[in-house]
Amino acid sequence: MIGGLSRATPVIVQGITGRMGRSHAALMRTYGTNIVGGTSIRTDMKTAAGVPVFPNCAEAVLATGAVASVVMAPPNETLAAVQEALAAGIKLIVTVAEGVPLHDAIRIGRTVRRAGAQWVGASTPGLAVPGECKLGFLPDVCLNPGPIAIMSKSGTLSYEVGYRLARVGLGQSIWVGVGGDAVKGLRFADLLPVFLADRHTKGIVLVGEVGGTEEEDCADAFACLGARKPLFALIAGREAKEGISMGHAGALVHGEAGTMASKVRRLTEAGATVFGSIEALIDRCARTYRFDKR
Repeated sequence: MIGGLSRATPVIVQGITGRMGRSHAALMRTYGTNIVGGTSIRTDMKTAAGVPVFPNCAEAVLATGAVASVVMAPPNETLAAVQEALAAGIKLIVTVAEGVPLHDAIRIGRTVRRAGAQWVGASTPGLAVPGECKLGFLPDVCLNPGPIAIMSKSGTLSYEVGYRLARVGLGQSIWVGVGGDAVKGLRFADLLPVFLADRHTKGIVLVGEVGGTEEEDCADAFACLGARKPLFALIAGREAKEGISMGHAGALVHGEAGTMASKVRRLTEAGATVFGSIEALIDRCARTYRFDKR
């Protein structure tokens, strides 16, 4: 589903009548995303951000043919929103709220898998196919069509990477913020086959962080799939002190797993190149792909 996103893909916004829902629905439409409607159970508003408002996802999908949804709901309402979307036949769900209750997140993941759908989140800025569409709130100034796919735990750090790629004349083929919560939908390893199969993607950038084992799992998957495209990695938290919980809920170190040393070693052994700074990463991308634009 992610690899096939385009400006023609019909998208709804759940919670569109809230302040954030209205604001970001309008911004997504301005970028080119085909926002065809939204849902709200708390208002009698008939339209918001220039599109019709429906009382539930079933009516929205029936009227618009939507296949993707951006959920602008509080953490404790995200589970119900996802269940409603899946029951209506939505196949790609982006949930932006941070701190979705752990057991709710586990239920979301199980329900999404059973439905054969894809879930991006929780705690994600969203995803984009630059020049086509964005689902979430990735800054437009950071988006530029190009040959590099980005997957990231950190929203703000990936914004900087995306912005600098655009500044050197490059850009992104696909950009997915996987989110920083411990329990989430699509992870780095899940995205590798998508990026490797995408004809516009020539290289992959992973923006990770200390804690969790997602980067190590991605390294294992990369080694198994074969290094058909370069994998460049930037891991945040080099100066983080041991024993101190920092940042995202998923940034937890267990023994040797999840440490900076473990991530760098596993990624390097798998054939990835790990950089110590954004400057070094962007310089390599510029030297490798400057004349290979989408």
